[in-house]
Amino acid sequence: MTASKRIVLSSDHAAIDLRRAVADHISAQGWDVVDIGPQTPESTHYPKHGRAAAERVASGDCRLGIILCGTGQGIMMAANKVVGIRCGVCSDTFSARMIRMHNNANMLSLGARVVGEGLALDIVDAFLSAEFEGGRHATRVDMIETPEG
Repeated sequence: MTASKRIVLSSDHAAIDLRRAVADHISAQGWDVVDIGPQTPESTHYPKHGRAAAERVASGDCRLGIILCGTGQGIMMAANKVVGIRCGVCSDTFSARMIRMHNNANMLSLGARVVGEGLALDIVDAFLSAEFEGGRHATRVDMIETPEG
C-alpha cells in the first residue's frame, strides 16, 4: 500500500489501550496502520516513541501519525523536534480539524489521561477527514518550517 493511506501509531505505557482502540478504529476505515508500540505496560520513555513515529512520517514511509501519552504534550514535543513534522495535541474536534486545515499538521497527539475513548475517536476522525486549505495558510506553514537563525 502507498503512503497515502499509511499511518503510524505510537505511545508510551500510559496510552497503550487507547492507542489500540484508535488503531482498530482507523484500520476499519481502510487505513494501513503501522503500530510501533510499545506492546507491554512497563514504564517507558515517551520521547523515544514520539521521535520514532515522527521519523516514519518525515521519511515518507507514512503519510500521517498519531501519538499518545498521558497528556499528549510530552510526546508531541518530542515529535516536533524532527524536521518536517507539524504535530499538535488536541482534546477537541475543532482543533483537530484546524491543525490539518490551517497548519498542515501531519501528526496528531492525544492525551490518554485527558480524553476518553469516544472523544478520542471523534478527534481522530476530525483530523483524518480534514485537508490542508493552502492559500494564505501555506505562507504561514512555510514560516513555521523556516529555521530561525
